[in-house]
Amino acid sequence: MHSPISPDAPGRSTREAQDADEHAHNLTNWQQEYDQLSAGRFYGRIDEVALEGFQLFKEHTNRSLRQQCNVWKDSVWLGIPAQTADCRINGLQVDSNQLMCRPGERDFELMTPDAFDIYGIVVKQDVLLRAAEREGRALNLANLESAPRLTVEQHKLDQVRFLLERVVNHGANGLNKQLQQDLATTALLTLLGEEHLSAEAAPSYDHRKRVVEQVKAQLAANPQMAVSITELCELTHVSRRTLQYSFESILGISPLQFLRTARLNQVRRALSDPQHDAPVAITAANWGFWHPGQFAKDYKALFGENPSETVRRAQAAD
Repeated sequence: MHSPISPDAPGRSTREAQDADEHAHNLTNWQQEYDQLSAGRFYGRIDEVALEGFQLFKEHTNRSLRQQCNVWKDSVWLGIPAQTADCRINGLQVDSNQLMCRPGERDFELMTPDAFDIYGIVVKQDVLLRAAEREGRALNLANLESAPRLTVEQHKLDQVRFLLERVVNHGANGLNKQLQQDLATTALLTLLGEEHLSAEAAPSYDHRKRVVEQVKAQLAANPQMAVSITELCELTHVSRRTLQYSFESILGISPLQFLRTARLNQVRRALSDPQHDAPVAITAANWGFWHPGQFAKDYKALFGENPSETVRRAQAAD
């Protein structure tokens, strides 16, 4: 028997997925695309709570990912790793006393490790500004444009983690949605206080980021073209060492690993489309995999299944 739900109870949902890109689409009102980077079958789970003007969630992913994200319009997102982890936002390392922050309708990129859990808070900007005004707090949201990382006292981060865990997974011990919303608002104002400055990027960050973006643009423009490290060095006008360091510092992976996994994930997206009717070999060749046997081996090593299994599952779900 299910207990009756109070009209003041927040909306809750739990979504699970066996595919990284399917998982990316499970977060309400976000525009996202996930590339799986580490080998093995994927599992993801999102526990989400909807309050008036708020979205609270806890996200779990078992494989390392490259996440391309965009939050809903006129909002602010805060991302708080559940534990210390090797993650990056827009190529910037996130330390244990930092959280991630982005305004709505801004593209950003996350690199996350295996077995990663993160708490998310999204709030409408007008809701946040009204709350700050009621409490007499100064809040300049324009500062968030250049601050993807915010440094916060460790005990305050831990307090917010505790609060979010109770709200998302334990219902905050029966508190109604107004009280939960008040708690979330207080937490946000604490984390976004003017005294919390963003960590400055290293002087070479812009150059390293530009090198990586040039390679991404080359892949997008020429998906079927196999390129060597030498050719990438010529494209970006940097040495082999600088190319390697740029990718490892910005994305945490080598340029060759980036190219291989990005292409494999694009093939998987195509094969996962129930309307896709091109043969697997043709689809793979369109993304630069010219040897079917090697492609099948690489595909299974990354995703834990053969390309034909992906096709069958997509057709069965249609």
